[in-house]
Amino acid sequence: MTKLIGYARVSTRQQPTDRQQVNILADGVRRDDLYVDHGISGARASRPQFDRTVDALQDGDTLVVTTLDRLGRSTQNIRAFAEELRGRGAELRVLNLGGVDTATPMGSMLFTIMAALGQIEYDIKRERVVDSTTKRRIAGKDLGGRKLLITDSQIGNARRLIDGGETVTTVARDLGMSRATFYRRARALVLASQPSVASERPQHSFRLP
Repeated sequence: MTKLIGYARVSTRQQPTDRQQVNILADGVRRDDLYVDHGISGARASRPQFDRTVDALQDGDTLVVTTLDRLGRSTQNIRAFAEELRGRGAELRVLNLGGVDTATPMGSMLFTIMAALGQIEYDIKRERVVDSTTKRRIAGKDLGGRKLLITDSQIGNARRLIDGGETVTTVARDLGMSRATFYRRARALVLASQPSVASERPQHSFRLP
């Protein structure tokens, strides 16, 4: 027997999903068939309840979401997901698009167009955030947020990654620090590990490119 399966998601635990759930249930989805992710970004590949939603879909079922961005942030990923649904014999219904259903040719076309527009809107918002952050950094203003504390252990692990072939630029970026800061921390760690007695066997030296 075919059925409707709903999915709702918010990116922070403080955000309520009540409105999404109300709209999805009003569309005919049973509460037992509604899956909700709390505090999960759409950009993340792993979303526990989303994975359960997909596993629950069977041939003839329809996935109901309130907006396209509940499925992800990338047009390519959203379209790929729609194709995966078709491979399962399932369809997608998006409520804020007037209940557009990918089961119809018109719905499939509109879905593709709206996914592309959603990606454009996301890219514009992201560009604005980056621009604002850059301007605040240039002006010397506090960007807010908790400063990351990078431990000596993390620096040591990063050194091993570089020894294994990773670039300093990549490793420093992943740590959230500049190349200069990483160089300084790495050299300080090397000096701290040197033996205090000259007769002791010297330890392996770390050479930064």
